[in-house]
Amino acid sequence: MDTYASVVVIGGGVMGTSIAYHLAAAGVRDVVLVERDELAAGSTSKAAGGVRAQFSDELNIRLGARSLEAFARFGQDIGHDIGLRRVGYLFLLSTPEEVASFEAGIRLQNALGVPSRLVDPAEARRLSPLIRTEGLLAAAFSPDDGHCTPEAVVHGYAAAARRHGAHILRHTAVTGIETRGGAITAVTTPLGRIGTGTVICAAGAWSRAVGAMVGVDLPVQPLRRQIAVTEPVPGLPPDLPMTIDFTSTLYFHAEGPGLLVGMSDPDERPGFATDPHDRWIPRLAAAMQHRAPSLLDLRRTGGWAGLYEVTPDHNALIGEATSVSRFLYATGFSGHGFLQGPAVGEVVRDLYLGRVPFVDVTPLSAGRFAADAPRPEVNRV
Repeated sequence: MDTYASVVVIGGGVMGTSIAYHLAAAGVRDVVLVERDELAAGSTSKAAGGVRAQFSDELNIRLGARSLEAFARFGQDIGHDIGLRRVGYLFLLSTPEEVASFEAGIRLQNALGVPSRLVDPAEARRLSPLIRTEGLLAAAFSPDDGHCTPEAVVHGYAAAARRHGAHILRHTAVTGIETRGGAITAVTTPLGRIGTGTVICAAGAWSRAVGAMVGVDLPVQPLRRQIAVTEPVPGLPPDLPMTIDFTSTLYFHAEGPGLLVGMSDPDERPGFATDPHDRWIPRLAAAMQHRAPSLLDLRRTGGWAGLYEVTPDHNALIGEATSVSRFLYATGFSGHGFLQGPAVGEVVRDLYLGRVPFVDVTPLSAGRFAADAPRPEVNRV
C-alpha cells in the first residue's frame, strides 16, 4: 500500500472517528483514519458512557453542552441509534468544600445555559433511591445529562465518514511519521507509506508515543480503571440518573436490567495493563456500604478494565504543534473524552480548515505546561 491522504487521523475511537466524520462532511477529500486494532477497541469501548455538561471549567462546559446537542441529534444527523438516555447526572456532596465548589460550578453552568441545580439530600434520594443520605449535605443535578453506548457512537461516526468519502484502515499500526524541513511528509505503516502533509493524533492513552514521532511532547499517561456489571435489580427505576458519590468516586447507572458500577483506585499506577483484578473490591465495598449499601447484595455478572488518558492537570490536550507543520492533536481527556467527542470533532475540523471554532481551545494547548499555565478540572472522577 502506497497512497496519499490530505489528512491522516491516528486512532479509531470516538475522537478519531468524530474528527474523520467532521472533516469528510466538510468536504475535505482523501481523509484516512488509521487504527491498529478494531474501531473502538481502545478506551472508548471500555468507557462508562456518561454524557454531561456539569463541569467546573468553562471550556469543558461548552464542549460538553455542544456534544449533548449532537448526541440528541445523532439518529437524525448520523442515522445511528446510540441508546441515549437523558436521565441526568447526580453528584452527591458530603463536605462543605464540595458544596461550595459545585455551587460555583452551577453558577457558571447556568450562565452558559446548562440547567443544573443544587438539591437537598431528600430530593437526591428521590432521584436515586438506591442511596442512603447519612452524611450527605447536598447534591448537584442536571436533567440534560445521561449516558449512551460508546461503541454505537464510534460505528455511527465511522459509517457516516465513509459515506462522505473517508477511508478507514483497521489493523494498521502507525510505525513512524516522516518529516522534511519541519513539515510532515508521510505516515508509515506495515502495509506501506501514506504520503500526507497533515497528521491528527487522536490515539488516546497511546498519544505520547505518536507525538514523539515528530518531537512533540504530549504529556499523557495511561491509567487503568475498572467497571463492574451486576445482575438484574428488581424494581430498578427507569429514570435512575448517573449517580456519583463525589467523595469516594463511587458511581453507578442502569445497564440493561442491572447496574454498571465504577470507582477510581488511588493505588493504581500508570501503565498499559488492562487485565481486571480484585484489589479494588475492598475499597469499592466500603464505599457502597457507606453510600449505597443495597448494592452489596448484588452479584457481579461481568466487568472490564480500560485506560484513562491522564494529563498533569486532568484536562484535555487540543491544538496544533508549533514545532512541526500540521501536526494536530486531541487527546488526554482524563476520563471525559467520550462525552466531548462530537464537539471536539467540530473544533479540530475548524483548526484544520483555518476557521474560528465555536470555542477557543487555545488554553488546552499542550504547551500550557511548559508555560506553567495548567487548567485543572474539578468535576472529575
